Amino acid sequence: MAELSICGNTSSPELTPEEERIMIRDIALAAEANIKEGETFYLITQRWWQHWIEYVNQDQTNNAYDGASFSEHCDLANLNALKRPSGIDNSDLIYDGTSEDSGAGAEIHDTLLEGRDYVLLPRDVWNQLYLWYGGGPTLARKAICSGLSQTELAVEVYPLRLQLLVMPKGDRATIRISKKETVGQLHRKACEIFDLQSEQVRIWDYYGRRKHALMNDMDKTLDDANIQMDQDILVEVLNNMNSISSAQDNGSALRESSSALAEPSKSGLSIGGGLSASKGAPRNYNAELYSSQNLTSTVRDVDNTCGTSGVSTRGSSGGLTGLLNLGNTCFMNSAIQCLVHTPEFARYFREDYHQEINWQNPLGMVGELALAFGELLRKLWAPGRTPIAPRPFKAKLARFAPQFSGHNQHDSQELLAFLLDGLHEDLNRVKHKPYIKSRDADGRPDEEVADEYWANHIARNDSIIVDVCQGQYKSTLVCPVCNKVSVTFDPFMYLSLPLQSTTTRTMTVTVFTCDGTALPSACTVTVPKQGRCRDLIQALSNACSLKPNERLSLVEIRNHLIQRFLEDPLISLSTVKDDDHLAAYKIPKINKKTKYLQLIHRRREQNSESQTISGWKPYGTPIVSLISCDDAVTRGDIQVMVHRMLSPLLRKGSNVEQASNSESSIPRATSDQGSGTNPVEASAGTMSSNLPNKDGTDSKAPIPKLPLQLVDDTNACIDLSMGEEKVVKLSPSSATVLVYVDWSQKLLEKYDTQPLENLPEVLKYGPATKKARTEPLSLYTCLEAFLREEPLVPEDMWYCPQCKERRQASKKLDLWRLPEVLVIHLKRFSYSRSMKHKLETFVNFPIHDFDLTNYIANKNNSRRQIYELYALTNHYGSMGSGHYTAHIKLLEENRWYNFDDSHISPISEDEVASAAAYVLFYRRVKTNDAAISNGA
Repeated sequence: MAELSICGNTSSPELTPEEERIMIRDIALAAEANIKEGETFYLITQRWWQHWIEYVNQDQTNNAYDGASFSEHCDLANLNALKRPSGIDNSDLIYDGTSEDSGAGAEIHDTLLEGRDYVLLPRDVWNQLYLWYGGGPTLARKAICSGLSQTELAVEVYPLRLQLLVMPKGDRATIRISKKETVGQLHRKACEIFDLQSEQVRIWDYYGRRKHALMNDMDKTLDDANIQMDQDILVEVLNNMNSISSAQDNGSALRESSSALAEPSKSGLSIGGGLSASKGAPRNYNAELYSSQNLTSTVRDVDNTCGTSGVSTRGSSGGLTGLLNLGNTCFMNSAIQCLVHTPEFARYFREDYHQEINWQNPLGMVGELALAFGELLRKLWAPGRTPIAPRPFKAKLARFAPQFSGHNQHDSQELLAFLLDGLHEDLNRVKHKPYIKSRDADGRPDEEVADEYWANHIARNDSIIVDVCQGQYKSTLVCPVCNKVSVTFDPFMYLSLPLQSTTTRTMTVTVFTCDGTALPSACTVTVPKQGRCRDLIQALSNACSLKPNERLSLVEIRNHLIQRFLEDPLISLSTVKDDDHLAAYKIPKINKKTKYLQLIHRRREQNSESQTISGWKPYGTPIVSLISCDDAVTRGDIQVMVHRMLSPLLRKGSNVEQASNSESSIPRATSDQGSGTNPVEASAGTMSSNLPNKDGTDSKAPIPKLPLQLVDDTNACIDLSMGEEKVVKLSPSSATVLVYVDWSQKLLEKYDTQPLENLPEVLKYGPATKKARTEPLSLYTCLEAFLREEPLVPEDMWYCPQCKERRQASKKLDLWRLPEVLVIHLKRFSYSRSMKHKLETFVNFPIHDFDLTNYIANKNNSRRQIYELYALTNHYGSMGSGHYTAHIKLLEENRWYNFDDSHISPISEDEVASAAAYVLFYRRVKTNDAAISNGA
């Protein structure tokens, strides 16, 4: 609490930590309400930001001290108090050797992740923190419009990094420029860097070292021009004596010269006005160029000897090469590894597949995606274990699928769907797709209709992807009005199976009364998993029969102290973990201005080995009540309040009157005078001077004094066992009055404090709850849910050709034809208008003998449908900030491996299945069964 920061030296001579926190909070709220395109944000290292957050929140967590005297407490407070952070230090965000004087020349690391490495601050928040703390370097970034609709605001943390190549001089430079800058601005920058006249220069999109397009639309943005990260821009200097056509005739010389430019300069060529050509190029980027272009066999041998991949290479058949993470590209790496290790694809792309590339397909990528994937696959299956940087493939991917550009995390299943579809179109053997009109079934046998649909599909779609991954399902729609039945047979590339979501969670909270009417009791309620504190308070209010004139105050307990008050009803319950401890206090609804009275329990701990007695230490659970700020409060009033709060703990047969034999008593009149202005009425509706005994009778005897100490506004301890008539001065800056009760062994003979100890966790993993939580969900159950008949959603109603109206028909799916490789997507991510959820459900999927025979609707299929798992992707963590890996079985070795970006390690088959499994890859097992019985 605020009063505790007074003890010892004040860390900030101008503002307290609490004042800093409130000011930054208010500035941030105002800034967030006015975010617009072009607004400047600033990167700040997560390490420094977390230190500052802990510093400004320490008053809320350190609300108590462990000392019997003022001096003892001050020493401890000075020891525990967090020091004010030093100047802002963003050096861990930038590469060594880049300028730290300002953000202009600072090149940040390529693999930074928001929330893990840095935080984005609005301009006003950064300016205020910089005014207080100084430091740097300043790393400013602009907010831009992004997304397919260009309506979503995003901070461009990584502007485009472009390689400018000057022809015919051969100079080069690396620059950073926003993708929202125009071609004209890029043109001007190139002229400035190389000291060229504008009319002499024209620039080309030189992606892949090929002239793709002349960039002469000066108003077009680089984003609209489809310029990609780390691509080349050709700066062509025209000789006044040469025409455009003669410049184009020098294409061969241009390619020869640009090939020479591919060799990176280790010394940093100085160009135009002393600007370093390598300035702005991160070290690992240049190193990546070295490794991909200048590697020798010696380097590979050293790499293998050191075991970079974590796998012994002796006797290996290949396929154990990792992929470097280029910055949140684990989603791509995991999906690529699964496709690369699909045996049919590994064979196909290592042979001559170029003759099957469809260069003219308007739905494809003119063969570029297939070529990039094939080249990457060959590298991953080549000898050696040096991890590959998939930068060319990612650039190609971003070129044709802008949604995967940049360094944001993406869904690996969405990428996989795009890759399969894109590779199919690039490798489609059908050069001219015929127009085929589907015929209605008209009562014909399903087998005939299904074969017709499949033949029509193959007539337009014929590729290695169709051969390996595409199956067929039967879709049946029934009109609820006229009972019209529509049957179609549609192809599928993968199956997206629903999971039974757990939308609620069980939480246990200990409820205390402050009026001495009942012992604390644990209350277990069910609340929405994505709910808020108001949902928990409402559920507790119903469960504990809260009276109309009462309310609940919810707190988190840690180390026997109150960690935080959960006063904001909008606090997300996701911030409360299962192993946290919560308490709720029944508080009367009072119209007066009140403060919380925190009663902290302490006792002396004895060392069992040395038999020595240590100082007073907190134990048990604090008890909270209210105390009025409008009336004078005496030491005796607080004694009365605490007696009432502790009265349910009196041992049976004990008499508080006995304590008066050895301890002097205080008069009760102080608390009884002035009905209606009694300060202790805030702790209970009306306060009587009679305290209840365990047998329910009232004791008229004077109250024995308890060893209470109050922390005043100077953090000094005030003994409340004497001077009961003295008025207590309450700190105006603190919302809490802190009182310690020191439990001696003699006092513990009269009170049973066990109900205050062993506060239960929010979710205790007992036998019952553990069984319920780990009950596996079978993959067969997920498949049955996918195939179950259900009505269409209102947004997707079907047009009935017989009723001539849209109807909410019932839809039933059946598997009809299964592919050689069956890809199954477990739908772990769910989306709503305002929230995204991830289901952590454990799915029990078979590794061997995945038998789908009985799920095939085509009864004429005489072959058993048995599948075996050979690969899967995993997703760990939450949406947006999680991590993808892949588990893959090398069939030649019959051994499983974990592919975690560049690191590869062997795993046992028992480690394959986990709650992180996301996309499963099954391959058909060849069986000798010629037929299956009707009962199969």
